[in-house]
Amino acid sequence: MKKIVIYDTTLRDGAQGEGVSFSGPGKIRVAKRLDQLGVDYIEGGFAASNPRDMAFFHEIRKEKLTHAKIAAFGSTRRAHVPVGEDVGVRALLEAKTPVCTFFGKSWRLHVTDVLKVSEKEALAMIADTVRVLKEHGKEVVYDAEHFFDGYKDCPEFARAALTAALNAGADCLCLCDTNGGSLPHEIAAITAEVIRAFPVRIGIHTHNDSDLAVANSLEAIRAGATHVQGTMNGYGERCGNANLCSIIPSLVLKTGHTCLREDSLKQLREAALFVDEMANLRPNSKAPYVGESAFAHKAGMHVDAVRKNPRSFEHVLPESVGNQRRILVSELSGASNVFLKAVEMGLNLDKSAPEIKEILRELERLEKEGYAFEAAEGSFKLLIQKVLKEHRPFFDLEGYRVIVEKRHKGEACISEATVKLTVNGKTVQTVGEGNGPVDALDHALRSALLHFYPQIKGVHLTDYRVRILDPGEATAAKTRVVIESSDGETTWGTVGVSPNIIEASWEALVDGVEYKLFQEEKKAKKKA
Repeated sequence: MKKIVIYDTTLRDGAQGEGVSFSGPGKIRVAKRLDQLGVDYIEGGFAASNPRDMAFFHEIRKEKLTHAKIAAFGSTRRAHVPVGEDVGVRALLEAKTPVCTFFGKSWRLHVTDVLKVSEKEALAMIADTVRVLKEHGKEVVYDAEHFFDGYKDCPEFARAALTAALNAGADCLCLCDTNGGSLPHEIAAITAEVIRAFPVRIGIHTHNDSDLAVANSLEAIRAGATHVQGTMNGYGERCGNANLCSIIPSLVLKTGHTCLREDSLKQLREAALFVDEMANLRPNSKAPYVGESAFAHKAGMHVDAVRKNPRSFEHVLPESVGNQRRILVSELSGASNVFLKAVEMGLNLDKSAPEIKEILRELERLEKEGYAFEAAEGSFKLLIQKVLKEHRPFFDLEGYRVIVEKRHKGEACISEATVKLTVNGKTVQTVGEGNGPVDALDHALRSALLHFYPQIKGVHLTDYRVRILDPGEATAAKTRVVIESSDGETTWGTVGVSPNIIEASWEALVDGVEYKLFQEEKKAKKKA
């Protein structure tokens, strides 16, 4: 099967997505991570767009990339402006990248209604830009903007735009579904026609406005395209670009094509999470292949089948993309869910053991009260300990008090919490302040425990979610609080339920601390 060239445009097209924000140093780190993954081309930004993108091109030259080529992005020369005098073309050259990618109009509608120039001038704009870039020794990728819409409207002009780029020396013609409205069968048919007519590398660049960007990219490759553009995690304007985190494993694991470096596919989830972190976005847990839920099993029959043969409910092995299987517990759980969770915890239980049934009964009881353990595996593992009578509380609560005070109009509220605990027979009382009552409670609890359990020093809250379980009860409704905690290496969730949101939060906070201490205790026993 053919080698498919991976062209990443996360730092340019992806950065145009709503909520995506890369710092200057962050862009460098992303580029180095993509190079490590084995991406062939990294589009670093729009050369003429802003100083940050030009600064990236300057800084990335100081880095020793081992595989990827850096590409600068731009557009054709402006209408009726000599190519040597065009600011955008000059910026492409000033970027000093080995590859230059630029877009030109392939849809006659854009020529007549947007550029408002003749077809002859539009084609000259494309040819002139390719020619001057080639004269400066650049590898040139021509992005045929709106190509599929243009081809459906007037195939003669769309082909003429490609011919103008090819005759001027373009190394790759990339067909763009810029509006994201084409269907897979259209992409396949048109791409095949282009490949028959143009003896050069053909690429595909799709957007996700019809939720078909990945499918459209794969169809173009099936039709013969050997260059695919996309972004990590599908970032991009409007609904996003084609998601390379879905395209790459589909190519490698399902079609036999080669791309990336050998064996680097196992780094895919880690790379996807890294890019999310650099973009300041929460990971999409439902993302195919790399999402936390991609290999999560909840229904009891599914879990039992996966335990016997993973292929029964998994289309690829989680490890092949650096992910892992997760067994969820809920009202849909069966004995297999609980059994595998117990095994995961290192407990030596038989699937038919009475303890398994007892855990299931307790789980069902708590679910009826409003608890949910899918995102609270920390609390569920503590639940198993309690049912097996292996749980040892690390401290006892004597009482707590929370005060929220607004002293003057226009000033922020002040939150203060006092916590009284008994730890190892000693009573300790501490006060904590925070942005809100839960934050204050968290500070007071940690302050009370830190002297006895220094292991919790690095633990911090990473998420706090509240759900009203019975809205019809208005302010008297029962509340479920899920708290996510992290020590910098691992992350765990805990849950609390109560008509009082502070009490529900306290319950989840306590479980979060106890779970960390339980894990540290396990590590110490293993070392001993």
